[in-house]
This record gives sequence, structure tokens and C-alpha cells, in this order.
Amino acid sequence: MKKIQTKKDDLNEAITSSFQAKQSLLKIENKINFAIQKLYKSISKNGKIFFCGNGGSAADAQHLAAELLVRLRPHVNRKPIASISLALDTSTITACGNDYDFKHIYSRPFEALSAQKDILIVISTSGKSENIIEVLKYAKRKKIYSIGFYGSNGGIAKKYTDLSLIVEGSNVARIQESHIFLGHYILEKLENKILKIK
Repeated sequence: MKKIQTKKDDLNEAITSSFQAKQSLLKIENKINFAIQKLYKSISKNGKIFFCGNGGSAADAQHLAAELLVRLRPHVNRKPIASISLALDTSTITACGNDYDFKHIYSRPFEALSAQKDILIVISTSGKSENIIEVLKYAKRKKIYSIGFYGSNGGIAKKYTDLSLIVEGSNVARIQESHIFLGHYILEKLENKILKIK
């Protein structure tokens, strides 16, 4: 089997583009801090945090929900924080996709489980997915605050989102890497506020 050679320049370019995507978040630092405040306020009122995304972003949504439900950092123990990934299970997703439409796979469970004091976090590199747009529309109608992790220009979803956190660039992989970084950063600062850690 022929060994695939990776050029050093290729790795350097990938690392540089990943760094640049994350660095673009510095331009929206005030928005990120505002998101942390909104999440803290919701949790203080016993609100729940909902997450959703498609493909790799669905995995990120589940990942971040688990960090709140279980534990974010080793040796930092606290009570679980109510958080739900809307990619609930294969039965719910396939039933909704079959009986209604794939675009309702998030709005349907969100309608059943959400309350006005909750917060919806959507994760999308394009901001064009119909199921993301549908759940955002429902949140807006019910006055449930929404935060979007987006790439590029935020797509159509940005129009229905209360607070859009946009990673600059069009490389999907780099945007996704920045989204999980952003999620971890926000949750760490949120945890610090909850536990009064300075």
C-alpha cells in the first residue's frame, strides 16, 4: 500500500486557518459575553437550555448538552444543569420525519418540552437548514430566546435568531472547530458564574 505523504505546509496552512477562524470571535466578544449573561439568567430561573444542529453540528449539540448535564471540567463538581439535545433519539426523529416532515424534527419536541424562560441554541455552519429555521420560528413566536452559532453570513436562520454568533469564513471544518471551541468557552464562563469562581 502506497504511503500518503502530508506536506508540512499543508498542516501549517490548516492550523493557521483554524486559528484565524477562532480569532474572528474576538470581534464579537461583547455578544459572547451577552450570551453568557442570558444563559445564566435563564438557569437562575430554573430554565432549560436546548441545543440542536445537523450532522457534525448535531454531534456538537449533544456534546455541549452533556457537558451541562454531567460535568464540563474534571474536579469541578456541581449540580446538573437542565439541558437537552433536540436530536432526542432515532425513534422520535424517524417518526417525525416519516409522519410529518424532516423540517419538523426539532420544532416538534421543542414545542412539547420548552417554556418561555428557556433558551434555544442552534448550531449551523450555513444557517440554511429548514429544521433549524422551523425551530427558530417557533421560538420567536413563543418569545423563547435563541442563540445561533453560525458560519459565513449566518444564512436565513440569522433573521429568526435573537443573538447570532458568527465565525468568519466559509471552510466548514474550520467553522465547526470554532463552534465547539465557542461552546466550551461559553459553558466554562457560565459554570464559573454559577459556582462563583473568579
